[in-house]
Amino acid sequence: MKTVTGLFDNYDDANDAVGELVATGVPRDDISIVANNATGWHKEDDETEAAGDAATGAGVGAVIGGAGGLATGLGLMAIPGVGPVVAAGWLAAAAVGAVGGAVVGGAAGGIIGAMTNAGVPENDAHVYAEGVRRGGTMVTAKVDDRLAPNAEQILKQYNSVDVAGRRSEYEAGGWTGFDPNADVYTGDDLQQVRRGRDL
Repeated sequence: MKTVTGLFDNYDDANDAVGELVATGVPRDDISIVANNATGWHKEDDETEAAGDAATGAGVGAVIGGAGGLATGLGLMAIPGVGPVVAAGWLAAAAVGAVGGAVVGGAAGGIIGAMTNAGVPENDAHVYAEGVRRGGTMVTAKVDDRLAPNAEQILKQYNSVDVAGRRSEYEAGGWTGFDPNADVYTGDDLQQVRRGRDL
């Protein structure tokens, strides 16, 4: 098994990539999505029965569903250093310390620890976590080795960001790594980030 990860500036691109991963044979239970929700784009009322099941005991990893992606299994939660997110899947459960379906606080290592334990290089894990903190959406999938090249190509074709380029962009602003104790971005902060990227 190999873990493949993509960071997206647009949630719809990430969700489309998830749908394509499922269509090519990656089991839904092996896919996670974590999207920043500081702007409140996903409301509590939007939660589905599957997301409710996760909160009451089915486990975040069991909520992936829907024909095209993960939208029917999204649940609201908070990840230390990232803030409010909409998430589903095994990575989300590990990042917030879900035990038996109940969120019990930050897991050892938080989102960085969850990613590195799954095989994501630590240097990249910091960029992915910071990308979500700054308004992005991350898709992570555990795939059979034979499916890994195809899964990586799918993430690229749906506009995933270049991780090395994004790292350079962050470092140019003085960033040295993801800090789980950093202030979370507000909706206004995220709009400024997006405006700056559109220039």
